[in-house]
Amino acid sequence: MSELSWRHQTLIQALLSRGPLKDDEFHSIFTALTGKNSGAHKRLFDEYLLKINKSLSYVQCELRGFRNQYDGQIYYGVVNNISDEQSKLGTKYSVPQIAFFKAIIEAILQDAAAEGSISDIDVLNIRLETQVLTGTGSQSQGGPTQVPPALKNFSISQKQKALDELVRDQWLTRTPDGNIGLGVRSFLDLRSYFRNNDIPPCQVCNEAGVKAELCQNESCTVRVHKYCLKKLFSQRKGERVCPSCGTQWHYVAPKPELIEEENEAEAPTQSQPPSGSKRKRLESSKPGDANAVRTGPSQASRPTSDLRRTTRSTTRSK
Repeated sequence: MSELSWRHQTLIQALLSRGPLKDDEFHSIFTALTGKNSGAHKRLFDEYLLKINKSLSYVQCELRGFRNQYDGQIYYGVVNNISDEQSKLGTKYSVPQIAFFKAIIEAILQDAAAEGSISDIDVLNIRLETQVLTGTGSQSQGGPTQVPPALKNFSISQKQKALDELVRDQWLTRTPDGNIGLGVRSFLDLRSYFRNNDIPPCQVCNEAGVKAELCQNESCTVRVHKYCLKKLFSQRKGERVCPSCGTQWHYVAPKPELIEEENEAEAPTQSQPPSGSKRKRLESSKPGDANAVRTGPSQASRPTSDLRRTTRSTTRSK
């Protein structure tokens, strides 16, 4: 960290203290610190991100960009890449709350329609007994599963309180139709979780298709994010078919200028190379080719990484 200037450190602190920041907010902070527009000085912006990530790697952290699958907006955040028992000690969530969060995530991801959300009623009716891991306690000795009382007695009011807290902390979100979906911290921090649980990826960007459009061919498993459809079909003039099976894709094209803006606001992902394409109106708010920030799982603050890790072993300590 000694190699970083106060400007680099301020960028990191802004992400740690505020949580994930929208693309325009992050770029505004960069401009205020450096006096340079990140679009006009793209190389400088990329160098800042690379230098920050080089230093953060020594403490198993990383600055990363990602796209919110509900609104298509790009965010930046800092996360902790390491997962161990010690890192769980910093979480502010209780074991039942973490089990509740994990159960909500699983319910959303198991939706075959890729709506990316479930209703409030379904959330409150989740039974935490299902979060008891196999191979623990009496199970390993061949006995019946012993459900920890803290999970068994987690009441509706406690669930509602935990839900409100998870939404406030941006782990979950309330969608425009009133359902519960994944928050920006979940998209930032759970990339490895999505991949390890075989969540079907988007055919275009290869990120998990949590909220995505499905191919109309029921035997085809292709998923494409709504914002990725714009990119896909803008590159295929007159051809709007599934990229895998060739089935006609019922797609209403947006206005040409909207497609252009979406293409210029590329989300930084692991698989995308730095964009060298022309930049027009959105140049000042482009997420930068934060391909400079495109590696592994991330975190927006201390509770962020802790919750991610604990979802993987929800009741192990019990």
